[in-house]
Amino acid sequence: MILEVRDVSRSFGGLKAVAKVSFALAEGSITALIGPNGAGKTTLFALISGFLRPDAGMILFDGRNITGEEPHRISALGVARTFQIVQPFARLTVRENIAIGAHLRISGRQEALARAAEIAERVGLGGRLDQPAGTLTVAARKRLELARALATGPRLLLLDEVMGGLNPREVEEIVPIIRGIRDGGVTILLIEHVMQAVMTLAQHSFVLNDGLLIAEGPPAAVIADPRVVEAYLGTGAAQRFGRETARA
Repeated sequence: MILEVRDVSRSFGGLKAVAKVSFALAEGSITALIGPNGAGKTTLFALISGFLRPDAGMILFDGRNITGEEPHRISALGVARTFQIVQPFARLTVRENIAIGAHLRISGRQEALARAAEIAERVGLGGRLDQPAGTLTVAARKRLELARALATGPRLLLLDEVMGGLNPREVEEIVPIIRGIRDGGVTILLIEHVMQAVMTLAQHSFVLNDGLLIAEGPPAAVIADPRVVEAYLGTGAAQRFGRETARA
């Protein structure tokens, strides 16, 4: 397993954001982490990538204990993440933004810029290399965020709602890009509310609610789980949904 999360917990005051969560990812997989808003998904990403320290538990990457390591050290090992709120360096070009990620492993400026051009092509930004990042559309900024993370040369990529705010056509266009990244040897764990994308991309999914892992399995099975239905729609929703389905 490339990633193992063992009984990881994190609290903020009296709020248990993540509570004894355990799961593992097989190398070369695309896995979805889903759940309602406030479930603890982004907190879990922050714990894996080193932006937060867990109160308890252990996180292993490729068998190495990375619990509580600094983000730059975890990134150097091969773990990259995107952020829900995309904040590129607005006055820099697309090429320069991506090169910042490439500099994790490439010291020379020209080599990093060349690498940035390669990554831009992979995510569909090849025609915008010299465009200031601040002038990009929402969809293009999402791709730039993906490109910056990819430029660090990760083995594990954590995607935090990279399709959030996109229209259906834009989602359809980015799905094969993500699949291509996996096919290139990068394991992917994605937080996503766009169920169309989850069903298309993920072989396996985990569901968080109130910091607890409440279900796991293939996406089609998970979204039919009564616990998951109630997590999204409220207590009694699964029973109501069952009655309505029976009447139909």
